[in-house]
Amino acid sequence: MRTTGIILIIIGIILTVVTSFKFFTKEKVVDIGALEITADKPNYLSWSPILGIVIIVVGGVVLWQAKKN
Repeated sequence: MRTTGIILIIIGIILTVVTSFKFFTKEKVVDIGALEITADKPNYLSWSPILGIVIIVVGGVVLWQAKKN
């Protein structure tokens, strides 16, 4: 239980500091018979820093309950 609380706090800190993630996918631009042209399309995944703060609080509660028992 204590390990879970520590892991949640670490994940919460990371989510609070890093609020977006960028990744690329391949997309077909042209497909004419044997000719195929692809391009890398950027995609963004973002979240609110409030999510990280909530996870930190939940991890703190879990850690506090583990020490209490």
